[in-house]
Amino acid sequence: MDVGLVKIAEDKDFEKLKKLYDDNNDWRLDYNKPDLSVWTKTVPGISFRMVKIRTRFPDVLPETLYDVLHDPEYRKVWDTHMIDSKDIGFFNPNNDIGYYSMACPSPLKNRDFVLQRSWLDTGVEQLIINHSVYHKDYPPKKSFVRATSYLTGYVVRPSRNGEGSELGYVSHTDPHGKLPVWLVNKVTQIFAPKMVKKLHKASVGYPSWKLLNNPNYKPWHFPEQILSPRIRLEDCVKSAEEKNLKNNYVDESNLKEARSKDIEIMDSD
Repeated sequence: MDVGLVKIAEDKDFEKLKKLYDDNNDWRLDYNKPDLSVWTKTVPGISFRMVKIRTRFPDVLPETLYDVLHDPEYRKVWDTHMIDSKDIGFFNPNNDIGYYSMACPSPLKNRDFVLQRSWLDTGVEQLIINHSVYHKDYPPKKSFVRATSYLTGYVVRPSRNGEGSELGYVSHTDPHGKLPVWLVNKVTQIFAPKMVKKLHKASVGYPSWKLLNNPNYKPWHFPEQILSPRIRLEDCVKSAEEKNLKNNYVDESNLKEARSKDIEIMDSD
């Protein structure tokens, strides 16, 4: 779906994610190991590459992985980059809007997003997609750069060899700010695999954590448990601050001096 477009996700939106994930044509394989492959792809008219990951978690059931990707309370435990996350509201049991902010390594400024998220459980595979939208009550903050997700998605399937689960991740994101393209692409290539490793560790620990933390609360499975308010489409517009925002640039001019050190830190973290 297009940036800013708020609507109930359709089958074609999930099919787009599946095609991007399953079709390796026009993708460049940048990293390949038995249980982790990373591709990147150039998108016409946009400087920043799309990234795709395929990995296998042999010791994690698909339903567990799907729950970890959804559970907002558990995300506070495992997502060390997250600063804040809020449910703004929902349209129906499979579509909602939320706010997410994340810490970036110095000298980058922290980023935040307003995202519509949609999900589909076919019984054979589970699909989650998001893209950036607007909400009048969540304007850009001075301490953050408002980033844009053109498309970010997860594909969860049983592993092809019958052991555990397969995770697919596709993301095309513009962090905005005054950033050199080389740095954004480098950070993306480093950040995505590191996120997968953290997600694997989190998934292994989720069943025991959930037993002690509201084990029956799973609104992504049981819509009657949804507590957030219903979204009003008339609220899904640019805030007054965004309408007056001339650009999304901030001063990150010290990147050249710090780039070698920070790339090393990100790579070894």
